[in-house]
Amino acid sequence: MATLLVSQRNFASHATPQGHPERPDRIRAIEEALRPELFPDLLRRDAIAGDLSLVDLVHAPGYLQALAQTRPAEGMAQIDEDTFISSGSLDACATALGAGLMAVEAVALGEVDNAFCAVRPPGHHAEYERPMGFCLINTIAIVARTTQRKFGAERVAILDFDVHHGNGTQDIFKADPSVFYASSHQMPLFPGTGAGNETGVGNIFNAPLAARSGKEEMRAAYEGTILPALEAFRPDFLLISAGFDADYRDPLAQLNWRPDDFAWVTGRLMEIAGRCCGGRIVSMLEGGYDRQGLATGVAAHVTTLMGQTIG
Repeated sequence: MATLLVSQRNFASHATPQGHPERPDRIRAIEEALRPELFPDLLRRDAIAGDLSLVDLVHAPGYLQALAQTRPAEGMAQIDEDTFISSGSLDACATALGAGLMAVEAVALGEVDNAFCAVRPPGHHAEYERPMGFCLINTIAIVARTTQRKFGAERVAILDFDVHHGNGTQDIFKADPSVFYASSHQMPLFPGTGAGNETGVGNIFNAPLAARSGKEEMRAAYEGTILPALEAFRPDFLLISAGFDADYRDPLAQLNWRPDDFAWVTGRLMEIAGRCCGGRIVSMLEGGYDRQGLATGVAAHVTTLMGQTIG
């Protein structure tokens, strides 16, 4: 099984304050975990910048212009309590978007079976009208819409296993039956959305998990709610918002996932994708703020995407 890793060479262009959880060291931890001597069969490409005008596909008119006006010429500016934009942030956003678009094209054209994009900043909290939660643009939402427009995927599914609910992705697609969104996440926790009764137009499926819950509760939520709904939707393409902050070591949450849990979720998604959409999967990094937890989670995720089992 051919799996592509798309990397972002300018990941450090998006600067955050000293001690901020979403920092360049996250990508460095992934690079170390996926280094070629450990993953010799993993195909690798460097992303080129994507067209940021595509932001208009999923965000409000003037959204990108507002970000550009907020961006400082030097240093960084604060958007809200947790969200910052630096002089190089939009360059990093463009390359993160380019990574997703490159990965979708490679999978859609049959060059690879699936792909993982190691990018920052994350995107799934960016709503239709506002950036928030470390996120400036909703990268995976733009990739989803481009997958529909450019590659003819009528039904796109987004599965989000980040420990925080992807309120932005839900906000953007809640009235669009052509896009399925499902999320497992700790609740209560930031951003406070993601209750089970938030169903959009029948295309939204949330599986909130209690703090300190682990394998059994997670698998019950997927097998009871998310996986049957995903299979019934029968997507033409599956995207994954891959956050690794459900790891038991993460400082921003209190779930108890281990690497084998990330592998299990990945494997089950691959099974459904194999039956519904020829195995077409593109996964994009969202959260994960403990370096070791992020590294081991990503390694388990990518190992499974490659059709292998973790040791």
